[in-house]
Amino acid sequence: MIDKRNRFAYAGMTAVVMGLGLLSRKIPDVLPDVLNIYAGDALWALMIFLGTGFIFHTMKTSWAGLISLAFCYLIECSQLYHADWIDRIRDTTLGGLVLGYGFLWSDLGAYTIGIGIGVVIDITCRDFRRRKLKHR
Repeated sequence: MIDKRNRFAYAGMTAVVMGLGLLSRKIPDVLPDVLNIYAGDALWALMIFLGTGFIFHTMKTSWAGLISLAFCYLIECSQLYHADWIDRIRDTTLGGLVLGYGFLWSDLGAYTIGIGIGVVIDITCRDFRRRKLKHR
């Protein structure tokens, strides 16, 4: 039996994570400094993982994590490139949120943590569902 992710649940979690990520940028005075610096990036990566799980709902968790991590790292590395056309895209709200502005090594760590959290959630939810089905 193929264990499929619940797309409805993943869409909902993605929306919640997007909201938390945007909120984390709006309330910097409320959050501790370490969360101000890294929460948005970790949540962005978690959103990418959840989106990958939504699109590829039958993919193994390890593959979804690796694909998400590669995507996040690629976006971060793209921030080393500064041509006028891409910087104009980054100057828009959506472009800045998706592409970012400047490369930071620390962002790679935040992405790894965010996707790691997603992998743990994914595995935990699948194990819970399997145990629940076993006891029926």
